[in-house]
Amino acid sequence: QIVSFVTIVIAACVLNFHRAFNLLVLSLVTVFFLAWDWMMERYGNWAWEELYPIRDRLSQNWIIYVSVLVAVVCWLALDTAQRGTRQLVSFFGLLLFIFLIALFSKHPFKWSWQTLLCGIGLQFVFGLLTLRTTFGLGALEWLGKQTECACKHFNNTDAGVVMIVDSLQVMPILVFLSSVISTLYYIGFMQWLVCKLGFMMRVVMGTSPTESVAAAGNIFLGQTETPLLISPYMSVLTLSEIHAVMTGGFASISGSILGAFISIGIDPTHLLTASLMSAPASLAIAKTFWPETETPTATNAYDVKINKGENKNVLDALSQGACDAIGVVASIIVNLISFLALFAFLDAILSWLGGMFDCPQLSFALICSYVFMPLSFMMGVSWEDSFIVAELLGIKTFLNEFVAYQKLSELIMRRKAGGPEYVNEVKQYISVHSETIATYALCGFSNFASLGMTIGGLSAMHPERRSDFSSCGLRSLIAGSVSCLMTACIAGMLYIPDLQCPQFLSTHFSSTNVTSSTQLLTCCTMLYNSVTVHEPLNVSIGEGFSQSSLWGCCTHTPLHFNCSLVL
Repeated sequence: QIVSFVTIVIAACVLNFHRAFNLLVLSLVTVFFLAWDWMMERYGNWAWEELYPIRDRLSQNWIIYVSVLVAVVCWLALDTAQRGTRQLVSFFGLLLFIFLIALFSKHPFKWSWQTLLCGIGLQFVFGLLTLRTTFGLGALEWLGKQTECACKHFNNTDAGVVMIVDSLQVMPILVFLSSVISTLYYIGFMQWLVCKLGFMMRVVMGTSPTESVAAAGNIFLGQTETPLLISPYMSVLTLSEIHAVMTGGFASISGSILGAFISIGIDPTHLLTASLMSAPASLAIAKTFWPETETPTATNAYDVKINKGENKNVLDALSQGACDAIGVVASIIVNLISFLALFAFLDAILSWLGGMFDCPQLSFALICSYVFMPLSFMMGVSWEDSFIVAELLGIKTFLNEFVAYQKLSELIMRRKAGGPEYVNEVKQYISVHSETIATYALCGFSNFASLGMTIGGLSAMHPERRSDFSSCGLRSLIAGSVSCLMTACIAGMLYIPDLQCPQFLSTHFSSTNVTSSTQLLTCCTMLYNSVTVHEPLNVSIGEGFSQSSLWGCCTHTPLHFNCSLVL
């Protein structure tokens, strides 16, 4: 079998190396981890015993932490000098959220600096690899495109589905991805991947194996499925570990739900990146908000053993995954209907109350836009977009993330349609940068409906610890929300949006105060390069650009083009 697979990979590379590059990379990564497993099985215990004292000394060396912090600040200063001050706002927002979590910690000054700083460091590294490197971004874009293609395929094959609301078109995606995850779980790939990520976080952050595996599992599974990975250990977990497990569930979304969000137009690359970055963030924030003051009993094991599952074969796993999705689909349908109805009813009541004070436009969204606006702005969202993103945060927290992403999807479609930015002084859409930050901030199950579902699900599995789950519930919800906001801050620091020059020039020259900038010079140069001169005063302009933009560029950057041909 190995020889056959190697032959297939070589043949694919010979036929078209560029096309087979992703297959080659995946094959090499698989070989590396198989070799790693073989080495760890033979020498793992010896290596752990030999390297643990070194890691322990490094974890107590403050010079390393200070040096890393200074390096990040210096890099941020240089990067900001090139790209603008908005990244600094995201950086100070990140510091603010960390400060607030530390300030209201359950046990102040008892948190582990290694866990906090290394967790944020891992989050930063994951973001840097996926948002700033060609390989990382390309890998996630490729994975996102595969998922998006599957979503489009299923959306085109649901003729027999009776549509209750438009969003029901995404429900077949949930069934499909649930079956895929169930199959991967049956063959052991999911357990293998979760254990590898959990092991990495355990070594770097110094957390227990159970909470590390749970944090890694939340990248792919839901907040009720992940505890099943460590179910044999739930009865002996400390309160801090329970809090960390619950926080991880609130700070991320499941793989099947991710497919649903992709189907309604949310960028798959950013959703995948957010899921990956939230794992170390949730651990860092959870262990700071509720530090460990007990002695964990589950850390004696070298590794957490995860059961393979009870399915008999692949077909049984596929069927079981599809059946498991029934409850998720039903829950989403019922929640959408009830929450949207509640949303409309609440708006009607608020409008009635506001009308008594000459403010009939009072609504739940309007209240959220003011309450959450400071958080939105500190994530790096521009001032004019911060109220809209704040409204999305409120909807996500008090209703659910599906409704919030639907609202964000509408904003994205309006921007892509190219309509006016303002209608009757009301903003119709937000910038690409703000959309990206909102995508990261909304990527989590941190809402009050999920709080009840999580406590109920965990209590059903381990009724003897019902009171412990309840006592950790509200704090874990807050910690999960802050983890999402921190992920959005790092995305605001690292993300570089593609410059949409036609829209940028149109908006820039329509304002009364036109200022020179690097973006203006770049877009004007692109516009000049798209111009074809037939004869003086008779030119054709590239697609998307307008004559008024050309005149504006000639007025403010005339040295880069012979503007006498058009003026």
